[in-house]
Amino acid sequence: MSKNCRFAVAVHTCTLLGMSDGQPLTSDWIAGSVNTNPVVIRRLLSSLAKAGLVTSIRGSNGGSVLAQLPEAITLLDIQRAVDEDTEPALHNQPPNQKCPVGRGIQPVLRRVIDRAEAAREAVLSTTLLAEVITGIKACS
Repeated sequence: MSKNCRFAVAVHTCTLLGMSDGQPLTSDWIAGSVNTNPVVIRRLLSSLAKAGLVTSIRGSNGGSVLAQLPEAITLLDIQRAVDEDTEPALHNQPPNQKCPVGRGIQPVLRRVIDRAEAAREAVLSTTLLAEVITGIKACS
């Protein structure tokens, strides 16, 4: 799964778990809602569990549940749990240092990207999973 999708699918997954009233959900059931393969969901659930956001219940009625209340989970918590590399990519190859643009583009872009990342993190860190759940309930 691409980095761009992991966050959205992880929020979708946590929202499902937050709306399940504590009932464990299987990766197959979650995958049906997300419209993806259950293996993808199991990988995300593993990352979310390592971050302490979800827990698994074994047995015939098992599945996954939130390990914390939705009011205690921020979208930044979810993003950090599933995105291994949060650094935005710059050039694949070093730009030509003999060119004035090539010489200066990366430091300038780095400052812009850093500011954008700080703004994104500020929003995600103040947006609770509970707000996503409330928004979805309002759409129903």
